[in-house]
Amino acid sequence: MIPSDSQSPIPTWKRLDGIDLLRGLSIFFVLMNHINIRLLGADVPYTDYLPAQLVHVLVWNAQLGVQIFFVVSGFLITSITIRRWGSLSQVSLRGFYLFRFARIAPLLFLLLAVLCSLHFAHVHRYVVTAETGGLGRALLAVLTLHVNELQIHRGYLPGNWDILWSLSIEEMFYLFFPLACLLFAGKRLLGRSIVFPALLFVFVILGPFGRTLFAHGNEIAEDYSYLGGMEGISLGCLTALVVSRRRFSRGVVFTLAMAGIVIVSASLIFSWQAYRDWLGKTGVNFTVLGIGTCMFIAAAAQSEWRSPRVLAPLVRMGRYSYEIYLTHMFVVFTFFGLFLDAGKPMRGVPFLFVSAILVSGLLGAGVANFYSEPANRYLRSKSGGNVPAIALAVAKETAVTSVRP
Repeated sequence: MIPSDSQSPIPTWKRLDGIDLLRGLSIFFVLMNHINIRLLGADVPYTDYLPAQLVHVLVWNAQLGVQIFFVVSGFLITSITIRRWGSLSQVSLRGFYLFRFARIAPLLFLLLAVLCSLHFAHVHRYVVTAETGGLGRALLAVLTLHVNELQIHRGYLPGNWDILWSLSIEEMFYLFFPLACLLFAGKRLLGRSIVFPALLFVFVILGPFGRTLFAHGNEIAEDYSYLGGMEGISLGCLTALVVSRRRFSRGVVFTLAMAGIVIVSASLIFSWQAYRDWLGKTGVNFTVLGIGTCMFIAAAAQSEWRSPRVLAPLVRMGRYSYEIYLTHMFVVFTFFGLFLDAGKPMRGVPFLFVSAILVSGLLGAGVANFYSEPANRYLRSKSGGNVPAIALAVAKETAVTSVRP
């Protein structure tokens, strides 16, 4: 019998290599895609002599990487909430929002200040045009969590603004998450705590429709819709509920790990085929990837799998994924500008990819260690008298945030 929410064992792990590996994989695909888009926009035919399958795997999987990260996000937020307050039904609204603000706001506000300065200085690639509503409209969209909707109706914002679409989806979900926990997590139906999971399952069902039918043929809406993104977050939340309530045998953990690896790998390797087939046309390809990600996460969480050294770069990128995500476009634009100034040499393309990814990782790590995490700890410490003691014990832990193309 599955124990009730109030009786659920609280996870004791602090960092999971499997989680960081997934986040690192996600940000890698985002970086590859953003560099690729700039090269194609500059008419650099660097893919002409590469196998089409390899090209699709390396530079066109950013949106699938986003789905992976949404799932990771839902899993971590739910697990951390259970650990901090003992159960979802006992979550503190004030405490939840304070912790979320401490993690998200410092770097986001700094980013907005830099972007506004670059806009007023009329720096190329950083000016928000009147066609998309201007600077004021972009700021309003960021602060009211609808950058995705703004772009659906007005077109793409400059690169550093565009990436905030996913943050809008994620934070809109978490704006209502603790309220839903208080209202539904403790409710029982037929003697079981299924009301809250049923609510999450509704988002899973609606996800494919958000990417297809409800998008009404709008290509931006197919990628940036609230429902499309919240499906992945809900899958992660459901996974956290299962993992927190039940301990799997070694055989089950092994099966979940292998199935998850196969599904995630197949989804990424054959993404183009799936996109053109019925899976893509119905939007279910993202759902399948999300389920595979959940399997791998469940196995990694219960086995506390340790990554081999060969995967260490991806794991470290995953640990700084939020900082890399919010700052990487500065690196991409800088190195791409140098590439253009050099005359777009074809032999410089590999150097562009490698250097941009390496410097983005270093910049993200530096920002995390010297700014965002110190600010995070400071803001959390200021609320020390208003949250449970268990929350203070994990004050140094990094809560998950978005990584999107």
